[in-house]
Amino acid sequence: MQTANELQDRLDLTAYVHAVDLATGAEVGLRADDSVVAASVFKVPVLVEVCRQVAAGEHAATDRIDLPTEAFAVLGPTGLSVTSDAVSLSLRDLYLSMMSVSDNRATDVVMDLVGRDRINATMVELGLPGTVLEGDCGHLFTQLHEDLGLGPEETLTESDAMLSQAVLGTRPLDPDRSNRTTPSETTRLLSRVWTDDGIPAAACAEARRVLGRQVWPHRLRSGFSDGVTVSGKTGTLASVRNEVGVVEFSDGGRYAVAVFLRMARPAGVAPDVDRSIGTLGAAAVAELRGS
Repeated sequence: MQTANELQDRLDLTAYVHAVDLATGAEVGLRADDSVVAASVFKVPVLVEVCRQVAAGEHAATDRIDLPTEAFAVLGPTGLSVTSDAVSLSLRDLYLSMMSVSDNRATDVVMDLVGRDRINATMVELGLPGTVLEGDCGHLFTQLHEDLGLGPEETLTESDAMLSQAVLGTRPLDPDRSNRTTPSETTRLLSRVWTDDGIPAAACAEARRVLGRQVWPHRLRSGFSDGVTVSGKTGTLASVRNEVGVVEFSDGGRYAVAVFLRMARPAGVAPDVDRSIGTLGAAAVAELRGS
């Protein structure tokens, strides 16, 4: 992938890419079987499992979840992570917030409900042994705090520790010790969701609905014109920038795409890197479409 080589050199990053044509199975990739830090992309397996359990009747989508102000206080910039008051909402609205705005507090509540071990077991059952969740968002932030040597009164948001090179040596930034996947396993999971393969059809339909509600247009979506539908999930953590999703064209073409980027240095804002995800995703899809 020439586009990837140019971007890697210019932006000083390493790209891990995979795309597959859902109709033919044709695929294209770069480091597609390498283990990568999932960051918030790990919420896709969480979504699949909660939708699977709802479809099986273990929970109802309308079940009310009551969250007092002091419960599950999880670091994050969006959703329930930044609310000030007690909240009560349905399970389906909880996992919608988990995906649409990458709500960390909502994620941890859902994971507590469905169980990390069951998520991992489902990934193995689906033939995705390299997709492993070590813990929820709170777990990852606790590890960051410990590994950065922050004191009990210090927080990640009150220091520049997350932007220092030291963060690169922490457990959450290590694909062997963090929540992880591979580009090819991620597209395989998305392919199963879009084709009702090995997952109940009702669960797949709900997962597709929710993945279509993500609000961020600055990564994968940026590579495609109006009239092309992009459903996906971003992931961001220090030097990690990711997005995975399914791209659907008006001619019926459907492509599962996974782009995982690892920058040489951590950054809070990296618009050129964000846009490169769209560039890489579009290049991969164009190769599959022969254009």
